[in-house]
Parts: sequence; C-alpha cells; structure tokens
Amino acid sequence: MRWSVPRSARFQIVFSVAAIAISTALRFGVDFVLPPGFPFLTYFPAIILTAFFAGPRAGAAVAVATGLVAWSFFIFPAGAPGVSPAATIAMLFFALIAGTDILLIHVMKVALRRMVDAEARSSALAASRSLMFNELQHRVSNNIGTVGSLLRLQERRMTDPKARAALADARARLEVVARLQRRLHDPARQSVDMGEFIRGLAQDTIEAMDAGRRIACLYELEPFVSEPDQAMPLGLVTSELLMNACEHGIPAESEGLIAIRLARLSDRAMVRLAIEDDGRGVPDGFSPGEAGSLGLSIAAQFAHQLGGRLTVRPRPQGGTVAELVFPEAGPAARPAPAAAPQPHETV
Repeated sequence: MRWSVPRSARFQIVFSVAAIAISTALRFGVDFVLPPGFPFLTYFPAIILTAFFAGPRAGAAVAVATGLVAWSFFIFPAGAPGVSPAATIAMLFFALIAGTDILLIHVMKVALRRMVDAEARSSALAASRSLMFNELQHRVSNNIGTVGSLLRLQERRMTDPKARAALADARARLEVVARLQRRLHDPARQSVDMGEFIRGLAQDTIEAMDAGRRIACLYELEPFVSEPDQAMPLGLVTSELLMNACEHGIPAESEGLIAIRLARLSDRAMVRLAIEDDGRGVPDGFSPGEAGSLGLSIAAQFAHQLGGRLTVRPRPQGGTVAELVFPEAGPAARPAPAAAPQPHETV
C-alpha cells in the first residue's frame, strides 16, 4: 500500500517524464529489430507503471504523450503518405487499451485502500473487545476475591466450629476459582501446559487453605498441552482433591507431604492424575460418591465431565491416594515443547 498512496504533483511530473523518456528510448532502440506493426510495444508498460505508482492522472498524461510520439515517429512519420484507416484503427485500439488499463488500476487501488481501511477498523474493534473482555474478567476475579475476603471476616467472627469450617471451605473454594479464572481466561490463550498449570494451581490451593507452612508438595508432572475447556474441570478436580487432603487427610496443625503426579499412560491416549498424602488415610472400599463429602462429590462430577474415572483408596505406606484417569484431549493436545520435568521436586 505504501506505493499506491496519493503522490505529490512533483513526483507525478518527474515519474511521468521519466516514463515517457525511457519508454521512447527503448522503442527507438528496438525499432531496427521489430517488424512493422508494433508502434506501442514499450509504451503499455510505461502507462501501467505510471498509473500504479503516480496515479491515474499521470497515467493518462503518459498515455496521451506516448500516443503522440508513436503517431509522429512510428505510425505517421514526416514525409509519409496520408493517414490510412489501419493507422486510425491502431490509435483507437491504443486509446482503448490504455484507458482500460488505467481504469482497472484505479479501481484496484480504490478496492485495496478500502480493504486496508476495513482491516484497520476490524483490528481496532478486536482490540477494543479484547480490552473489554480483559476488564470484565478482571472485575469478575476482583468481585470473587472480595466475596472471599468477606467470608474470611465472617469466619473469624463465628464461634460455632461447624459453621466456621463451612465458611472456611466456601472461602477457600472462592479464592481457588478466582485464581483459576485469572490463569485460564485469556483471549489470546489457545492452549494450556497442563504440568505448569497444575503446579501453579496446587500452590494457589495450598495457599488458600492456609496450609503452606505445614504441608509440603512433591511434583512429578509430565508436561503436555491441552485446551482451556479441558483445563478448567481438571483444575477444579485438582483443587477439590487437594482441599480434601489438606482438610481431612492431614489433620489441622499437623505436618505432612502431598505428592502430585501427572503422566500419560502407556497407550498415550489416557492421562493419570494422582494426589497422594501421608495422612490418616481412608478405609478399604471407600467410594467418593458415598462419602457424603461435598468436595469429593464436586470432584466426581467434574471427573465425569472430563470423561474420566475418579477413585480414592488407601495408600500402602499410609495415607490416601486419589486417582483420576481421563482421556487426553482430542486433536489439539500435543506434547509440550518445554523441557522434561524434574522428577522429584519438593516445595
């Protein structure tokens, strides 16, 4: 587009004169090798280039000037007999072709300019919508955080242990959802590195449960890329299992270790997420759906949404193993380009 913008009068004059001079010199230079009947051979390129680079008016001026030069030197030179019908027809054809070329170039430049303007408007509209989306998500996250802060204040005022525990659970879930939303709701994000995502989500959950000082986490996370639509329910399952481990698996005021493992299974079509704690464990035959725990019920529902299977069983060394096996996302899922994870990292 930088070559098709309107030009100054000086540029148009210089370009037109140069086009006339160069095309005429070339025509005289090849005159001795051309058979009769090619008076306009070098003039058509000059007209087209001038119309494109200098504008339709300059192109029309070059067409008139080169037509007169061709008429005077190659069609009807001095001393030649009277004007023939063939010469007149040739000039008419030259005028028709030159005018058509100039018109087409003008229409093309106008259409191109309109297309660029429309693209600029579309880009501005997309940027405005992206800004509004980011602002909306920011406000939603802030509102959720505000509600969580209000619940924290109310929790401190409660004297009933059961009511206080219920408010603590609700507040922790709200804080996790707010942080989860900040991590996922990005209009430019088309994929999520699940290993990095779960690591950050686990840290947010432990922090929301005020358990960062007494519970350490060990991560064995195989990175792979998935869609945000899969990351959201997987993140909610992860946070619910972690909250359950912090609240019920490892008693309050006790120290413990939670191991979080994420890896593809051997067939590469299924993924296994395991959350292990060294707490007091669960009895044999434990079923998440029959436990009466709100957190495990929520986790089971989101596991079903993922098309996976959630199991909770005793850990042989003591404690609990919560395992989710779910299908890897469809065509969008692919190995992450990140380097291989450190197999034993404790935080």
